[in-house]
Amino acid sequence: MAERKMSSSRRNQLKSLLLQVGQALLEQEALQAEEQKRRYMEESCPPLRPPLCMQELQELCKKLHKEIDAVDEERYDMESKVSKSNKEIEDLKLKVQDLKGKFRKPALKKVRMSADAMLAALLGSKHKVSLDLRANLRQVKKEQKEEEKQTGDWRKNIEDKAGMDGRKKMFETDA
Repeated sequence: MAERKMSSSRRNQLKSLLLQVGQALLEQEALQAEEQKRRYMEESCPPLRPPLCMQELQELCKKLHKEIDAVDEERYDMESKVSKSNKEIEDLKLKVQDLKGKFRKPALKKVRMSADAMLAALLGSKHKVSLDLRANLRQVKKEQKEEEKQTGDWRKNIEDKAGMDGRKKMFETDA
């Protein structure tokens, strides 16, 4: 038989019924938890009667200190178990991520390191690699300007142009 679609009003009615049942179950669980807590407190903590003399008070204090120590030991044991379990859970999560092949990028920290130091860290101390960028550049010879080639030594030019005669020569040659 072909399945018929459920009408929206029927779906909403069923949804509201499920929510009502779920709410009733939650309330019932809360009442049970409260009852268990009350029973536990009655068993573990009997009603306290006030001590009549100093000796009874001291004995009560010693007894309470012993119980506190026992509870602290239990708490410490539980905390260590929980931390160990959390670490195992974290390790398993990482293994699952590794198996899935999806990696979450960790937050990177800025590190001031030269290129040589970085290569040494990556390749180890056995390999000595220097990253001298200037060694790989081509050598380019500077071309002398034509004027410098023609004039020759600059000192001679200055001596020739010194004084009035030199200035006249400079103007005469330019013109």
